[in-house]
Amino acid sequence: MTHDVKEIFAGEAPPAPAALAAKVRTLAPSMTRSMQRVAEAVAGDPAGCAALTVTGLAELTGTSEATVVRTARLLGYPGYRDLRLALAGLAAQQQSGRAPAVTADIAVDDPIADVVAKLAYDEQQTLADTAAALDTVQLGAAVTAIATARRVDIYGVGASGLVAQDLLQKLLRIGLMAHAHSDPHLAVTGAVQLRAKDVAIAITHSGSTGDVIEPLRVAFEHGATTVAITGRPNGPVAQYADHVLTTSTARESELRPAAMSSRTSQLLVVDCLFVGVAQRTYETAAPALSASYEALAHRHSPRGGR
Repeated sequence: MTHDVKEIFAGEAPPAPAALAAKVRTLAPSMTRSMQRVAEAVAGDPAGCAALTVTGLAELTGTSEATVVRTARLLGYPGYRDLRLALAGLAAQQQSGRAPAVTADIAVDDPIADVVAKLAYDEQQTLADTAAALDTVQLGAAVTAIATARRVDIYGVGASGLVAQDLLQKLLRIGLMAHAHSDPHLAVTGAVQLRAKDVAIAITHSGSTGDVIEPLRVAFEHGATTVAITGRPNGPVAQYADHVLTTSTARESELRPAAMSSRTSQLLVVDCLFVGVAQRTYETAAPALSASYEALAHRHSPRGGR
């Protein structure tokens, strides 16, 4: 099974103006350099680009009219005219004062108050971008598979491993049989045991983490339903995923590697999966969740805290 960017977003309605910048950030790493120039131009100056014809934008970015049209379609618009309308809408929103003034770039000598403000804005933007790009059809299919699974295996290493553990504890508390693997050997060993009624979930921001892709491939080949949570929907992990859930691709900086913001978007997707599964399995999930609260209650009491 293979996935490319066009397949991932095929059939979606054109993104609303507010979602345009989010989609540019998500898809830019997968574009050709000439298409990136077009995407960066429209995201950076929506008002200026909205006033340009397709020829004018091609000249501005040093590309061709065909490249501009292909970029518009990749971003989810039927043609350049639709993209221009979205750019005009985005420009109007920015001029209304709703666009935040701070940036996500943090300097070595930034006051701590500025660090807090910039990080808070970046986290908010990451969540908004992820929500805008998340395919709810793919999400719903993944929820259905997990809710009816015999067993769920989750793969993640590094920061993504922390997210895998978060999903694990959520699923365990509503009575599902789940395992999280950060050791690639144990992950593959477990994947060999998976079958058609099972689900394997790979969490990788880059979409190219070998220690995560390998067990997902094994699970895929043994008939399990496979899910990839990734910031690169056309990355290597997608070829072994029945369902791809795209997270925000944030800009990296020297002081803030992508792992920090990617974890925020991954946790949002995990929460969406968990709530969706809890809804589908409410009759069993609610008692299981209540039982887990009761089992742990003494650990949160004054006596248990000593």
